[in-house]
Amino acid sequence: MHQDVKTAARQDPDGLRGLWAAVEPLFQGAPIVFANLETPVAPASGQPGAPFLFNAPTDLPGALKASGFTVLSVANNHCYDQGAQGLLETLDRLEGQGLVPVGAGATRARAEQPRIVQLPGLRVAFLGYTDLFNLNLNRGGQGPWACPLDPEAAVAAVRRARALADAVVVSIHWGSEYSHQPLPRQREVAARLVEAGADVILGTHPHVLQPVEWLERGGRRGLVAYSLGNFISNQDRTYRAGQDPVEAGDDRDGVALQCRLVQERLADGSRRVEVRDLRCEPLWTVNNWADFRAGRARRREIRVVPADAPLAGAEPGEETLARTLPLRRDRVFQCLGLAGP
Repeated sequence: MHQDVKTAARQDPDGLRGLWAAVEPLFQGAPIVFANLETPVAPASGQPGAPFLFNAPTDLPGALKASGFTVLSVANNHCYDQGAQGLLETLDRLEGQGLVPVGAGATRARAEQPRIVQLPGLRVAFLGYTDLFNLNLNRGGQGPWACPLDPEAAVAAVRRARALADAVVVSIHWGSEYSHQPLPRQREVAARLVEAGADVILGTHPHVLQPVEWLERGGRRGLVAYSLGNFISNQDRTYRAGQDPVEAGDDRDGVALQCRLVQERLADGSRRVEVRDLRCEPLWTVNNWADFRAGRARRREIRVVPADAPLAGAEPGEETLARTLPLRRDRVFQCLGLAGP
């Protein structure tokens, strides 16, 4: 929730939902839609947002819910931007909309407890961790808690979650900003979590895309997305499509990762969940900063579109962007280490 993102929402006829309306069809109808919420929603207990100290408007949780989101990680380096009370207010506002926050809680016990999402015939457990804090206000058993990434504790938590659910999904805020490769430690932690029972690991923080891989360890197989890039932000606002190198726009790339969790009954009567039908849908954040600054645009516009979609109602310069989006798609799959969707 950069300041310009909030400005774009205020000026959009459809508010916050207007910023990602073009990709809503990807979410609506899916039984679980996960995202990393890298901002408090704490207008009552916090201060107005400032650079590197975020705060979102009160209508963000409702907009996310209406768009189809269901599970949100709040374990990230910005979770305490508005203090301990700001984290508590954020959790209250999310749960008030029926959203499931993971990775943090009003108490340490609540934060560390797997959040179970019940689907017809399938129970999915979510855990969330952050490897980075801008401000760490965890105080033992007193007050709110955001789960730090302790590999030993995370492995144990995954094993416990495995006993409670049919599938386990782990969100981790980790890695090096703007690096397209995970650190060796991340690969080792991911492998240990897969061995312990994680079916899907979803990584955030670097702001750029990193590989999506299948990991096998201890007779188990899991899907790991080390970083899914940015969904919406004001980063790389100065990037000029068709003029700057393609990689100069990497902070405006994102991916909607889609997969199915399929439960099978084996010959011995036991059950096994497999991750199937993986698809990575490239997303792009349209940002008219240059045109708005030069007076060529009527209002501030930041919105997410599929990277292969025609840009309806294009502001000046977007015609060039539309011609270069195929290059962005190629860049996305190069960073993911995949040949295509």
